[in-house]
Amino acid sequence: MENFDIQEYLAKGTENIIKNAISATFRNPKESIFLAKFIKNSHKASKIRKEYSNDDLNIPAFLIASITSRCNLHCAGCYSRANDNCSDEIAQNQLTADEWEDIFRQSKELGINFIVLAGGEPLIREDVILKACDFPEILFPVFTNGTLLNDFYFDLIDNNRNIVPILSIEGNEKLTDSRRGEGVYSQLIESMNHMKDNNLIFGASITVTSKNLDYAFSEEFISKLYDMGCKVLFFIEYVPVDVNAKDLAISDKQRDYLLNEINELRKSDPDMLFMSFPGDEKESGGCLAAGRGFFHINSHGGAEPCPASPYSDINVKETSILEALESDLFRSLRSNGLLMDHHEGGCVLFEHEKEVQELLNNEKQ
Repeated sequence: MENFDIQEYLAKGTENIIKNAISATFRNPKESIFLAKFIKNSHKASKIRKEYSNDDLNIPAFLIASITSRCNLHCAGCYSRANDNCSDEIAQNQLTADEWEDIFRQSKELGINFIVLAGGEPLIREDVILKACDFPEILFPVFTNGTLLNDFYFDLIDNNRNIVPILSIEGNEKLTDSRRGEGVYSQLIESMNHMKDNNLIFGASITVTSKNLDYAFSEEFISKLYDMGCKVLFFIEYVPVDVNAKDLAISDKQRDYLLNEINELRKSDPDMLFMSFPGDEKESGGCLAAGRGFFHINSHGGAEPCPASPYSDINVKETSILEALESDLFRSLRSNGLLMDHHEGGCVLFEHEKEVQELLNNEKQ
């Protein structure tokens, strides 16, 4: 099977969104103008990454940036809280807005043009979101629980189309509120309707487990999001927080079903983007972590293979992003075959957590 190219899919997908945006409305051309410019910048970023690859330096298109460890919700099964990477209070020694601005600048120069802003709850860091607005060449999907969206953020998104909120939803009201808290679903629907009425680009993400897999791909769920104006839908495979929760991770058979359904959606609904993490790795030649397709910078500056594998041997406070991508840990993971290994859970690095720890300990010796 030919490997799936996420960058190419995103480029083609945004072109389809542009066509639909132009034909749908002339009242607010900001969306179409931004997307047209972004495609041009995306091609430029691809050329930059290709130039680095000619020197045997792999630059991924994606960076996941956890800009804060603070969150205002207590979602059931949150891996960030389980790993002590999320709390109610502001942690000490987190990266400043100026330090994140420098990371965004370096990313632009390297050809990284998709930076996922995560947390904790990223909308808590208004100062960092404002910095991101200054980099229209980079698309910033903001993975948010949606409870902090307000008039300030709606205006900011309207004026800075590179900021794209991705609202976390578990399905219907019962499924969402049971995991995220009472009333969260109604807030999400209200925000989605507001963004649709004001022609704002937004997306959604659903954490896929063995329990809600069928509903995640139901016509009811997909159609509801589509009708509300959702442009992007992320299917995030549940990563177990401990061995007792491994039954919630989808099986190989269920993952095959997930990939097949996503492929069908990509064919039947070209005006929406459908992304799967880490599911797309099966068609991308292995896990994309550790710089193969993306990497993670935590709120303290540690460069990690993936948010689900919080191990680091280098900090961007002390080095460049390029040097972080060539860290001993990242190079070891990319070269020893671990990322290509078969695994039963939703994440190969979670499945082989001990091996990752051993690699890290060996590098420190």
